[in-house]
Amino acid sequence: MTCKQRALLAFAAPFAFLASASPAAAAVIHVVKSPTCGCCSDWVEYLRNAGHQVNVTNADTAPEAKRLGVPDDLRSCHTASVGKYALEGHVPAADIARLLREKPNAAGLAVPGMPAGSPGMEIGAKQPFQTILFAPDGKRQVFASH
Repeated sequence: MTCKQRALLAFAAPFAFLASASPAAAAVIHVVKSPTCGCCSDWVEYLRNAGHQVNVTNADTAPEAKRLGVPDDLRSCHTASVGKYALEGHVPAADIARLLREKPNAAGLAVPGMPAGSPGMEIGAKQPFQTILFAPDGKRQVFASH
């Protein structure tokens, strides 16, 4: 083994877990966000650190939220999609993984508003928040409490 090969292995070793990541952890997430929103960029970085491939479009989020069926009262600062599901706001990676694993009959997940302590909003005192599962027919339920 050459020095270059040893160096490459030494560099890659801490990231070996990514090669065996579950399909949910490796999901491609498409994010639509304002180009000037710092917390949206922080959420994107959080998702990438969790093993997701993230594609970002800087644009008005309202048309995408409407297309994905996100109710107005669940809206936040960015809108995303993964597979057939909408992701609105600062949804934790564990909730996304659970959504993709369980595949509920739903339109998506939302973390309404911008609660302090949610992924990408790690400033100040952490607020308790809920991730809401919403359906196309308007029904919703608490998916997770944080």
